[in-house]
Amino acid sequence: MKTYWGIDLGGTKIEGIVLSAPSPDAVLIRKRIDTEAKAGYEHILNQIVGLIDTLKAETGQQPERIGFSTPGTFDPARQAMKNCNTTVLNGKPMKQDLKERLALPVEIANDANCLALAEATMGIVPDEVPNYQSVFGVIMGTGVGGGMVVRSKHSKPYGRPFVLNGLQGLGGEWGHNVLEDKGNVCYCGKKGCVEQVISGPALQRYYKQLSGEDRTMEEIAERYQQGNDLVASQTINRLLESFGRSISVIINIFDPDAIVIGGGLGNIDLLYTDGAERARKYVFNSGEMNTRFLKPKLGDSAGIFGAAML
Repeated sequence: MKTYWGIDLGGTKIEGIVLSAPSPDAVLIRKRIDTEAKAGYEHILNQIVGLIDTLKAETGQQPERIGFSTPGTFDPARQAMKNCNTTVLNGKPMKQDLKERLALPVEIANDANCLALAEATMGIVPDEVPNYQSVFGVIMGTGVGGGMVVRSKHSKPYGRPFVLNGLQGLGGEWGHNVLEDKGNVCYCGKKGCVEQVISGPALQRYYKQLSGEDRTMEEIAERYQQGNDLVASQTINRLLESFGRSISVIINIFDPDAIVIGGGLGNIDLLYTDGAERARKYVFNSGEMNTRFLKPKLGDSAGIFGAAML
């Protein structure tokens, strides 16, 4: 039996999956354990190997290769991890270490790339845009990330989708383009990054600066809909306008057939309507924009399914 194996490595949990086919309905097994990141890098590797051994034992299957969704980026030039919020991974040759421990080919991509790949292979994109050539996957929540997936249209059936990681592993990192020159300082060292304007924490901070009150994004969006909170209206309008401006850069450069919006803020329906209309103003196409803005079909499972599809 041909099987597809994926591991989703997070800050608090590691999840493994085995599929019998590239479909969310073909799950043979799915298991989750604690990352226990405080115990260090070597311990995380041990946790991963132990989880894979469990998947092997319980399915009676052996993987030919394994894909990993990670909370950061694999730098192909340095052959090491970077930009990981699980900081013990940074600077570590995790891909090579996993290859040696597992004695298998390994592929690594960050969570946004895995979301894009999952939705492009077994999610919303084939349903809505079956003849797509490229997809941009967005994660908007605690941070702002992105991933790019492309496939060739010169073969029939169209070529298989693959992640466009880029020379330095930076493919899709729109969250760290500067949007406001005099904006808040970002952990990356710049000021006014997209992430410092339209991530959940950034918008909550903006609301508090104007109102003096702490509110969640869910509350802010609800108060906007009720129409009785001027600051909530200002905050949501800031989200929509800034989203439109920043995502228009992606459209001008990459011009994807579809943009899939994951993460907590992806639940704000206005992004798919008003947010897309704001982008239209900035797209270099004489006021026309045919890009599809889509809600993910796989939800929180996109990362693990995308890992298996690597």
